[in-house]
Amino acid sequence: MEQVKSRDGTTIAFDRIGQGPPVILVTGSLSDRADKRPLAELLASDLTVLNYDRRGRGPSGDTQPYAVEREIEDIEAVIQTAGGEAGLYGSSGGAVLSMLAASAGLPVTKVAMWETPYLPEGMPTPPPDHVEQLGTMVAEGRRGDAVEYFLSKVVGMPPEAIAGARQTPFWVKAEALAHTLTYDALLLGDYRIPVDRVKSLTVPTLVMAGGADIPFMRDTAAALAEIFPAGEARFLDGQGHDVDSAVLAPVLKAFFAH
Repeated sequence: MEQVKSRDGTTIAFDRIGQGPPVILVTGSLSDRADKRPLAELLASDLTVLNYDRRGRGPSGDTQPYAVEREIEDIEAVIQTAGGEAGLYGSSGGAVLSMLAASAGLPVTKVAMWETPYLPEGMPTPPPDHVEQLGTMVAEGRRGDAVEYFLSKVVGMPPEAIAGARQTPFWVKAEALAHTLTYDALLLGDYRIPVDRVKSLTVPTLVMAGGADIPFMRDTAAALAEIFPAGEARFLDGQGHDVDSAVLAPVLKAFFAH
């Protein structure tokens, strides 16, 4: 494990493996760099992979108050340790963060995004006070309630699926990361594509989705690819939100290594 200091002094932890063009992996909600390790190992034959823990996760720091701009500065710090420029691959909320970082003018060469959770017009958005609700539950020590609220009110998972998730190792990790749910909620804003902001993303951008468990992700991917000046949509049939690294890795290698 290596560490780098972000602009506000927060320590950001990351692993560096492989050889080739540098690519930074950006995790989504309720996940940390351990979840991206299998993908990093598959990419390492063709790429230098920097797999980092976003602030508030793993050994990375969590300087308060939180702001999306601080997370963009964290990526900037990892880019600098990668040699001054890098590609970004983000999944779910991490895809949003990757997109915003590249749109902010960081030295990003390419962006790849997996199932960005923006909601198509006509679909109901989460409760308007969901950020406050999540923050209150975490502040009161009700981490399990915060995770359940997120999965039910934001993700839209049915009660029986949540009950099943409570019996898995995922739940223990999710509770440990519950304080970061407000961070990802702030990233998503009103859960609609911020068209005016992302039109400035001019580097080659691969927008991917599977849609096996959340069908609207394909519509969102297609809409984003249309907005980006150098956008391309790619659909991996049969893949759900938790994409198989063995299926994804060849696509990312072809995109970033050439």
